[in-house]
Amino acid sequence: MHPPIENVAQAHRRLRDALTDLTDAQAAAPSSLPGWTRGHVLAHLADAARARTRVIEHALRGQVVPLWQPGERDAIIAATASRSADEHRAAIEETSAHLDHAWAGINDWSAPDLAPAVFTRWREVRIHLVDLDLGVTTASWDPAFSCHAIDLLRRRLPDGWSLRATDTARTWGTGTEISAAASDLAAWLAGRAPAALPVATPLPPLGPWPSY
Repeated sequence: MHPPIENVAQAHRRLRDALTDLTDAQAAAPSSLPGWTRGHVLAHLADAARARTRVIEHALRGQVVPLWQPGERDAIIAATASRSADEHRAAIEETSAHLDHAWAGINDWSAPDLAPAVFTRWREVRIHLVDLDLGVTTASWDPAFSCHAIDLLRRRLPDGWSLRATDTARTWGTGTEISAAASDLAAWLAGRAPAALPVATPLPPLGPWPSY
């Protein structure tokens, strides 16, 4: 499957649009993620794009570098979370544009770490855009993204449970059925607020977030 670079570019555009009227006070206010302000979320999104671009640029030269050095990710987020709204907008604009450009220059996606990184970026932008609590909700997740998220996150379900999307012809697993719109299933599995809670009584506890 060709990685969804256009979907990521579209997610970047949605992120930039959501920040158009962001104020300094809003940037410093809490996000939906415990312990993180909106500035922390934006710092993470900007630096993740920078780090992925660096990995790609080295990969195209036949070099392998880590996404972050130990402790680097958290240190950069802590150092840049308090940026002004204008600084956050500029950082998101610059780093997302560089990442879109880097992916557009890849002709051979056979290297094992290239395509998965595109899907990871797709998830982190769409999910964290909701976490910013700026009016974008999980109801905005289209079936393509929702089903992709479910493909990954259904690993959080305990054995003996299945999922059925009521708005698209997709099912996952076997066992006691949990049904909802694909976006609501994806939101629930991602630990975010669905527009309507999936149907099952009671809903099972979810396991940890998959590491792959």
